[in-house]
Amino acid sequence: MLIAGNWKMHTDVAAARALAKGVVTLTRGTRGVDVAVCPPFVSLAAVADVLSGSTVALGAQNMHRADRGAYTGEISAPMLRSAGCRYVILGHSERRQHFGETDAGVNGKTRQALSHGLIPIICVGELLEERRAGRETDVVERQLTGALSGLQSLSSGALVVAYEPVWAIGTGETATPDTAQAMHALIRRFLAATFSETLARSIAVLYGGSMKPENARELLGQPDVDGGLVGGASLKADSFAAIVKAAEAA
Repeated sequence: MLIAGNWKMHTDVAAARALAKGVVTLTRGTRGVDVAVCPPFVSLAAVADVLSGSTVALGAQNMHRADRGAYTGEISAPMLRSAGCRYVILGHSERRQHFGETDAGVNGKTRQALSHGLIPIICVGELLEERRAGRETDVVERQLTGALSGLQSLSSGALVVAYEPVWAIGTGETATPDTAQAMHALIRRFLAATFSETLARSIAVLYGGSMKPENARELLGQPDVDGGLVGGASLKADSFAAIVKAAEAA
């Protein structure tokens, strides 16, 4: 299991430090669950300092496809590694919606992350109109095909996939456990066909559609749901820790 908190554009440095301290304290002693937090870029160093010596890993919310260059405002994989990051979120639905992120762009970033020893959390998922049109399978398979294009051999657990039903993010809607399981199973089959059954089983497939303490245990109890990419509920240490505990019990 992996529970990763995506803090998005929330928390200043002081608040990020305090939140990280709370997460470390409340998840101490957790077994069988990997825990990560992904603060804004400006707080990476402060949060890394708080996480030092704990079992909570650090992640970033995005990165550029190049090592360095004249890309004002961008952050590279070597920078993230030097800041102590283990994970990086790529292709989040908000990046696609607001910043024009493409499948090809996610592929370039995925290759870059892997080449620098970062574990990419690759986000896929359909919009409400795509689901209503019955196109959710086509959309997710297209996104996976684009993101993973050209990747031949991967080591066990080298990447993570997060399924984001975009229609269930910040809307008050949540995919039912059966709906989540059906898409997670499809993603697992896709990974098995692309790589191998063994490798597919080593890749955590997270649910990223407004997971909360109230629905976490039922979602995490599904056979192909390997954790959560948690947004709003990760901004309070107690609610995030409750999801971690639900994962521990699943």
